[in-house]
Amino acid sequence: MKHGKKYEEAKKQYDREQLYEVEEAFELVKRLAPAKFEETVEAAVRLGVDPRHADQQVRGAVVLPHGTGKTRTVLVFAKGEKVKEAEDAGADYVGGEEYVAKIQGGWMEFDVAIATPDMMSAVGKIGRILGPRGLMPNPKTGTVTFDIARAVSEVKAGKIQYRVDKAGNIHAPIGKVSFEVNKLEENLKALLEALIRAKPAAAKGTYIRGIVVSSTMGPGIRVNARRYIG
Repeated sequence: MKHGKKYEEAKKQYDREQLYEVEEAFELVKRLAPAKFEETVEAAVRLGVDPRHADQQVRGAVVLPHGTGKTRTVLVFAKGEKVKEAEDAGADYVGGEEYVAKIQGGWMEFDVAIATPDMMSAVGKIGRILGPRGLMPNPKTGTVTFDIARAVSEVKAGKIQYRVDKAGNIHAPIGKVSFEVNKLEENLKALLEALIRAKPAAAKGTYIRGIVVSSTMGPGIRVNARRYIG
């Protein structure tokens, strides 16, 4: 992959093979962010799992203590009294079959979809659209629930979803480059603790094998996070 001049210059300002302490790693991420816009800070965690096996899937959600720095648009599939509950909690869009039809027609102006269990038969019609985008409501991530108020509030407060990819990696946003270092550190800690809780029983050997943090357009910094993962 070919990178821009600013990216290549940033790579020369640190040791790509060194494991940096968490605070120093985030200071580097903030300093080396090359873009003029406010970049997102992302964490990539390499796990000791084989995602080809169903019993080694890692998927879930976690509320970051300081949020992601991004306002997320929430769509709720609900009916009856749950419609008002969703609206009162701050959901941006609330409805049923009409939103299924809109999505089938190409509308995708939301970041998170939440559904009550009694709406899943309708939502299932658009599973092939939502699934590949990581937007399908799922009980494991708390997005299929009758406790709509809590689900919406958590997303608005900074709840993120994570899912292991085919290579055994987790990629997750943990803030913005404008965040203070301690807030980025606490968000990373929350993510790692969630991943440890989600460790599959079938996973053998070292579970968390590597952590890299970076800004959207910046180079990756390897992190020494032993104090969090033992």
